[in-house]
Amino acid sequence: MFGGLSSELILRPIGFIRTHKQVKFQARHQPLEIEPERNVLELLPGRNYEQALHDLTGFSRVWLVWWFHRNTDWRPRVMPPRGPPKRRGVFATRSPHRPNPLGLTPVQLIKVEGRKLILGACDLVDGTPVFDIKPYIPAYDAFPDAKAGWIDEVDAAMDAPPQFKVGFSTLAEIQAAWLQAEWQIDFRSRLIELLARDPSPHRTRRITRRDTGEFVIGCGAWRAVFTVEAEMVHVQAFDTGYPPRFLHDPARIAGLPDRDAQLAFLQRWPSELDQRGPQAGQTNG
Repeated sequence: MFGGLSSELILRPIGFIRTHKQVKFQARHQPLEIEPERNVLELLPGRNYEQALHDLTGFSRVWLVWWFHRNTDWRPRVMPPRGPPKRRGVFATRSPHRPNPLGLTPVQLIKVEGRKLILGACDLVDGTPVFDIKPYIPAYDAFPDAKAGWIDEVDAAMDAPPQFKVGFSTLAEIQAAWLQAEWQIDFRSRLIELLARDPSPHRTRRITRRDTGEFVIGCGAWRAVFTVEAEMVHVQAFDTGYPPRFLHDPARIAGLPDRDAQLAFLQRWPSELDQRGPQAGQTNG
């Protein structure tokens, strides 16, 4: 007990968000609003939330308080995906691995329809539980002159032009075109963004190096194999993030994103993952 409060508190979702982001690789760490995006926050029925949404129309943005529902642990020091591979105190980061994995996101409010909020770009994956909605008030919530510690240093480096160029082999182009045409899956822009900045091994960016000298980066439910030569990154091929034995395992089927697409992909391009575990395990955020 502290201050008369129990050591545990109970939070209940008021609703769940529906997005096109099934895995965290698709959710940028900060929403990019120059790209059109439409998401829906649907509040639960039977709780008079329709009344609670009165007067929200007219605000151009709202704060969402939500839960990193795919995380089960926390770390006192974490390695942010941006910047050099350096661990930092979790309270100085936006890492999802927190003692209480609460998320806070300002998002564009397009309109209110009954119990639904139509929203713009966000960094939440599909099915994220939301605990609260608060109006964004620029006079109180915006402090453009505030300092951001180590993030200011990283942002200054990020403002510089990308150091690497990214190219795709004929095979990678064919595979990417097939994924887009047959399954509407296309993660190339996000992949290029990451590799053009820094293709070196990094735990949080999920880049590893093979004994052969090739590199692998996790792209949500997929992987890309690439090499680096001077300032050029060559994406050699794409692969599934899970081996066939996982994709055919009834106990795992429900939790595997893009499963049907991966099975179809493996029929055309058999995977080297047959004898190894998955490289695309997911957490939120």
